[in-house]
Amino acid sequence: MTRLFPPRVWISILVVAALLLLVVPLLHLALPEGHALHVSSFWITLLGKFMCYAVLALAMDLIWGYTGILSLGQGLFFALGGYAFGMYLMRQIGRDGVYHSDLPDFMVFLDWKAFPWYWTGSDSFLWTLVLVVAVPGLLALVFGFFAFRSRIKGVYFSIITQALTFAAMLAFFRNDMGFGGNNGFTDFKRVLGIPITAVETRTVLYVLSGLYLIAALLLARWIVKSKLGRALTAIRDQESRLMFLGYQTLYFKLTIWTLAAMMSGIAGALYVPQVGIINPSEMSPANSIEIAIWAAVGGRGTLLGPILGAFAVNGAKSWFTVAYPEFWLYFLGLLFVLVTLILPRGLMGLFVKLRSRRAPIMADSIVVPIEAKS
Repeated sequence: MTRLFPPRVWISILVVAALLLLVVPLLHLALPEGHALHVSSFWITLLGKFMCYAVLALAMDLIWGYTGILSLGQGLFFALGGYAFGMYLMRQIGRDGVYHSDLPDFMVFLDWKAFPWYWTGSDSFLWTLVLVVAVPGLLALVFGFFAFRSRIKGVYFSIITQALTFAAMLAFFRNDMGFGGNNGFTDFKRVLGIPITAVETRTVLYVLSGLYLIAALLLARWIVKSKLGRALTAIRDQESRLMFLGYQTLYFKLTIWTLAAMMSGIAGALYVPQVGIINPSEMSPANSIEIAIWAAVGGRGTLLGPILGAFAVNGAKSWFTVAYPEFWLYFLGLLFVLVTLILPRGLMGLFVKLRSRRAPIMADSIVVPIEAKS
């Protein structure tokens, strides 16, 4: 099996990590706002959000790029992790809300007298961390077991996952669900008793997002290089042959599917305190489609490609929605079509193609092709 990342790529990863996790926070904290090299809170929040998206794209690459399972509901697991942590953040508001009640403002407005049973323990940080992982993981485990056992695959699986996230979105829009309805959770005050808007708090959340992205990348690389990874690529290329040899592909797919959901849930938990809001729109099927586009644009089946795609597409989105908001969806659709027709391996494939003209061996060591080999 070829190397996943050659030494030069590892060096590049370390340089980028040092720049994002050491230099950028230092420029943010040490330099005054008027300084030319000062990194503003806006950029800290934006880059932190992008790193959470990058983990989401990486999870998509594991299930789509390496296993061949196209999920159009990955945003659901991301949102569930965000809601789990959002419950804790709402409890941290205490009596600082508009109604000065122990209950969140939206519950007081709806004349609720007590927290519903599923909010039990939401004031505990440790229990919240368990929920962030367990809720998306359990949903993925149950859903995946029945779907994979029924041998649902291809476009049918994609449609079912899209229907699942759409149904969840409609449910969370209801006020009687106890999750804030259309408005969701917002107006957070503290995390672990520390003001959430403090410069130091935002910087810590930013650094944690970066460290989690690196940890997720290392975990994904270890999986891909392991026997499990070889089984996953075999499922992607020829699942019927693997089943003929006696392998229970159900459990391989269920393992990576559940793991990707838990990875997404943790990313959602890091995302919410940085952006300051979580509402049902995060479960929109359109958001899950965008996640697939990140992976496709960056280059699925490469690990680094989806991370690059998440940064590139969301960077373009941030610019378009300010400069030309009415053209963003047209650009996104055009981008996906062009990548599908011209760059089937995405930006990483283009990079490898350019590198192969000068160093064919190096190029082959960067990307594991997503097509089946004869």
